[in-house]
Amino acid sequence: RIRATMTSKTSAIGVDVASDKSLTNRLLDSAGLPVPRADVVDTEDAAVALAKRIGFPCVVKPLDGNHGRGVHLDLRSEEAVRAAYHGALGQSRSGVVVVESYVTGNDYRCLVIGGKVAAIAERVPASVTGDGAQTVRQLVERANADPRRGIGHEKVLTRIKVDDAAEELVRGQGFGMDDVPPEGTWIKLALTGNMSTGGTSIDRTIEAHPDNVEIAETAARIVGLDVAGIDFICPDIATPVRETGGAIVEVNAAPGFRMHTHPTEGEPQYVARPVIDSLFPAGASARIPIISVTGTNGKTTTVRMIAHILKLMGRRVGMTSTDGIVIDGRLIKKGDMSGPKSAQMVLQNPTVDTAVFEVARGGILREGLGFDRNDVAVVTNLTGDHLGIGGITSLGQLANVKGVVVEAVPRSGAAVLNADDAHVYRMGRHCAGRVVLFSMATEKGEDGLDRVDGHTSRGNAAFCLEPSAEGELIVLRLGSRKMPVLYTHLIPATFGGRARMNVANALAAAAAAWAAGAHLHDIRQGLRTFSTSFFQAPGRLNLLHVGGVRVVIDYCHNVDGMRQLADFVDRMMTEPQTRAGRIGTKGPGARAGRAIGVLGIPGDRRNEDQRDYGGIAAGAFDEIIVREDKNLRGRAPGETASNVIEGVRAARAAGTARATRADKVLEEMTAVRTALRRAIPGDLVVCCVDDAIGVYREAMAAAGTSRGGSAFADPGELEAPEG
Repeated sequence: RIRATMTSKTSAIGVDVASDKSLTNRLLDSAGLPVPRADVVDTEDAAVALAKRIGFPCVVKPLDGNHGRGVHLDLRSEEAVRAAYHGALGQSRSGVVVVESYVTGNDYRCLVIGGKVAAIAERVPASVTGDGAQTVRQLVERANADPRRGIGHEKVLTRIKVDDAAEELVRGQGFGMDDVPPEGTWIKLALTGNMSTGGTSIDRTIEAHPDNVEIAETAARIVGLDVAGIDFICPDIATPVRETGGAIVEVNAAPGFRMHTHPTEGEPQYVARPVIDSLFPAGASARIPIISVTGTNGKTTTVRMIAHILKLMGRRVGMTSTDGIVIDGRLIKKGDMSGPKSAQMVLQNPTVDTAVFEVARGGILREGLGFDRNDVAVVTNLTGDHLGIGGITSLGQLANVKGVVVEAVPRSGAAVLNADDAHVYRMGRHCAGRVVLFSMATEKGEDGLDRVDGHTSRGNAAFCLEPSAEGELIVLRLGSRKMPVLYTHLIPATFGGRARMNVANALAAAAAAWAAGAHLHDIRQGLRTFSTSFFQAPGRLNLLHVGGVRVVIDYCHNVDGMRQLADFVDRMMTEPQTRAGRIGTKGPGARAGRAIGVLGIPGDRRNEDQRDYGGIAAGAFDEIIVREDKNLRGRAPGETASNVIEGVRAARAAGTARATRADKVLEEMTAVRTALRRAIPGDLVVCCVDDAIGVYREAMAAAGTSRGGSAFADPGELEAPEG
């Protein structure tokens, strides 16, 4: 059924949401779409106060109006707001008025049907152009004599109405209704471009930038309308609004079609067909698969690996991590997005058909998960990082917090657990679905391998490692069967198997993808094409060459992470003699060059953790430069760095230190520059930093001025030789 431009699929809730301009604004804002600042008021004084807080110029309009009635634009004074408040109130059925920031630009209506933009029109407010002979009133009468204009919606254009608001607008342009404007003078008779107030339209469908099209389509889906009119205000619909400025000012249910089917200028758009087609779409599930990843270390890289595997399978993946929210390969929001609000933002986006979430301890404690269940829950490991924060003082308590994701697995789902970690392994008792283990253990008698053997003997699945003369092989053990996946040295992110933390992450990602339904060849292809380049895994083991110096950008920020990083540095600095040495054991021989570390640990970690961090680093680096985060987290400037230096000195006293020099350079970028200045060809500089983008740019700038030039490491350099 169709009535006007609503169909039997039009949601009553969607219509209600669209009619509540304040609610619509909040929903779009929560999804990361550009909207003006806005709020609602129900008194004149409150409107003035809100306008002052938002800033002039501003807009006042009814909360639930339509057709542009009661909308007052470009208000620049308290007096104007007071007058506009009463005009808007007269058109508000609820007695509530919206005050929002004024967005400048042209007025565009994007018609979205069935989730796709069907037409876009630029709306031009009702106006006349002076001829030097006729008065404004006569010009309006001549315009209304156009046979295309009629009363209301009876024709493709509506007659221009001259009322008090129109006369006031004309006076504001320096004319009276009975004045004769000079030839060529454009006189506006309405502030808005609504067709119902006499406006005209220009078709802009083929000119719209794809980013703007995507924003309009997303807005319609979020509000919940199958047919929606999205009102954009922006300088030019042909350029991205996120670059030029602009916003969605309204989402309209039952939008008019006249401006698209009969534009004043441009080609008509035949929008009836997509309306009919939208009534017969393919069915879609109400839920999407959710994969959540928690643990102490490796969460972000594991999430990225899983998302990469699924994306290559054709999935439209929504991913959250400590770096931001990525929808189908596009970063839509930057920052630490590992909490429940970020998960909900992804789940609100109908583009997404699979979600992969990084789940952090803090978000669980504050607000829970943000979803009721996950199809696959991954727990990478559990160490003492964050102990003493938020009332969590033991690993058992921390396991109870992070184990929430396992408890949220339904009977049809799976938990992917680290068999090498006793606390993580025990979480399997609380899983309603199946358990898939992964393990780095390869020697009989190791706890992890014993657990895998017992698990698979009962017909269950596990991903583990098998050393061989050809290399270290990831295998899927399913009961008594073994299925090869790929050699670890063929995964670029493992640096030929030397980055043991990424071998573990690859095991977890492979197990998670398999539990989510991926075939082994999809997993193999995904891991084989996942590297730690800055563009694929920013801030995680990004390797650059800067004038003969290898620079690694990472985010090692806790004790266990430093142990893994120290092992990686040792393997990188010691030239391996054999393939087995490359992928499994440290190669013999002296180091070639020095290892210089720019290191830092958050201030809210325990004193003993900060000292242990420094002591472990002292055994891996020849020189250490200690920096501090901008957020000191309750510490005095230099206090955290001093604790790290104490750890270095303790290692020296114990005879376990390699470092001959340790300095405090508290500002992060200054510390990085100091390390780059000290480095000579053959050295390895490891930058454990917060601002990975800034450090990357600094390293590339240094590369541009170096004699040797710079580039990311060739992926071929990260693989074992073939013979």
